[in-house]
Amino acid sequence: MVKYGLPALLAGTVGLAACSLAPDYHVPPTPVADSYRTIGPWTSAQPADQLSRDGWWKIYSDPQLDDLEQRLLANNSDLRASLAHYEQSRAFLSESESALYPTVSVAGLPQRNRQSDNRPLRVGGPNEYNSATVGGEVDYEVDLWGQVRDSVAAARDEAQASRADLASVQLSLQIQLADSYVRLRGFDQQTELLQQTVVAFAKALELTVTLHGGGIVAGLDVSRAQAQLSSAKSMLSQNIAQRALVEHAIAVLVGQSASEFTMPQQTASIPLPTIPIGVPSALLQRRPDVAAAERRVAEANSRIGVARAAYFPQLTLSAQAGFQSSMYASLLSAPNLYWAIGPQLVQYVFDGGLRRAQLNAAKAATDEAGARYRSVVLMAFQQVEDNLSMLTDLGTALKDQRDAADAAQHSVDLALNQYKEGAIGYLDVVQAQTVALDAQRALLDIQTNQLSANVQLVRALGGGWSDAELASTKAMPVLVAAGATPKAN
Repeated sequence: MVKYGLPALLAGTVGLAACSLAPDYHVPPTPVADSYRTIGPWTSAQPADQLSRDGWWKIYSDPQLDDLEQRLLANNSDLRASLAHYEQSRAFLSESESALYPTVSVAGLPQRNRQSDNRPLRVGGPNEYNSATVGGEVDYEVDLWGQVRDSVAAARDEAQASRADLASVQLSLQIQLADSYVRLRGFDQQTELLQQTVVAFAKALELTVTLHGGGIVAGLDVSRAQAQLSSAKSMLSQNIAQRALVEHAIAVLVGQSASEFTMPQQTASIPLPTIPIGVPSALLQRRPDVAAAERRVAEANSRIGVARAAYFPQLTLSAQAGFQSSMYASLLSAPNLYWAIGPQLVQYVFDGGLRRAQLNAAKAATDEAGARYRSVVLMAFQQVEDNLSMLTDLGTALKDQRDAADAAQHSVDLALNQYKEGAIGYLDVVQAQTVALDAQRALLDIQTNQLSANVQLVRALGGGWSDAELASTKAMPVLVAAGATPKAN
């Protein structure tokens, strides 16, 4: 009966090993609209369209931006840190999977021993003797209740979440770089405008001084012209200082020292590209932060199974064998052979409420992860709607502001002509020039903000990412230049 009992026990345990006590997993429900509320004529109406995953920033057709983004992928320190964190999660997954297999150990123990003369219950035997042992042991914990398998599932979900985190960090850094680049170009345009303004105001001051020398205008006009010129120079210096801060931020993003990094001034306008927005339901598969939040709900759900399995017995199968003798010469001989085989069944009887607390904690963690997932989804929809609204409203504002700037410049031309003829005072010229400068600067600000909203819309839509990338935790992220080394500027 003993002969057939152990095989029967093994067969039964194999059947139980596929069991799992984790609840059936369902993605937490979230409200998803059929379409976005704000749809402008500049958006694509094709739901299947997506941003290119192979360099979404190329839609801006700017070679310098493309070069900066590639350098970010190769050299950014935050991206490297996130990649290292992802590698840790893969290692933890391998650590969990190791519990699915037996552990095998071997040992050799040569000893010289001496017994105590006063050892209790000592009966004869030599005081000193040799002891040599060579053996091995195999242990295997049978996964009766799916505890190991649920642990592996949880680790795999966490690894996938870490992969999505890496994609999210990468996208965030890329967007930050693109947004900084857009704003740098905006400062360049502001610098050009203010430089032209300083030249124009200097000529106006020269004209006023000439007229004052001829007794045509009062000295008050000269003071006003001088004040206006100095104010324009101050604005130019402030704009250059703000540009420097953005340039320093770009240097850090591409992994270079701000002290050695420079970017030439460029004033050409960046075209506003069309962004394929698709439909709201597709957003859940296109945002890495949404995927990370969902995977952490799945992980927490698997942890419930681990906590529940702790209530049930643990079965470990063990086998030991080896050779033991007091003589080294004939150690590996049949008379010195020893072995032991048999199962070990352990059941906790009392733990002071530990397992109940762990189960309650696992359930609460699942509820927390579900709530965070819903929050991330709602925030994703908000970000898309925010940027769609910004693009639509700024498009209207840009047209009106362009008309305002044209009208303000026409007023300056009229005021200067009338001032030369003595029909008006210089105060009218100052007012017209101030209004024109403010209008032109506001126009450039709206253009920059519109481009920034366009970049942020790319981020809100996931930047061409897809949750299909989570299918394997073994493959490295495509856009991360693994092993790249920082290069000097």
